[in-house]
Amino acid sequence: MMHVMAVSTVSDDGKFWSGLKKAHAKLPKGAKWKLAVGSKDGAKAVNIITYDSIDAVRDFFEAHAGAYAVTEFFEADAANAVGLPR
Repeated sequence: MMHVMAVSTVSDDGKFWSGLKKAHAKLPKGAKWKLAVGSKDGAKAVNIITYDSIDAVRDFFEAHAGAYAVTEFFEADAANAVGLPR
């Protein structure tokens, strides 16, 4: 299991978060959504999802919110993070 960071530049704040709310209800078995936060102006968002691979998170995330943001995906460095389990 890894922590995958999804860092998004959002083009349509309302549709982006609506899509993610729908996605949350359809998480793949074993996945856990740890964090979902957006900037006050709605232009940026950071989500952290634990799952088996970055590619699986990317596919899932893009299917629900990809049309409303450009998102980059990274494996989080949990050993040096504050607040994430190691």
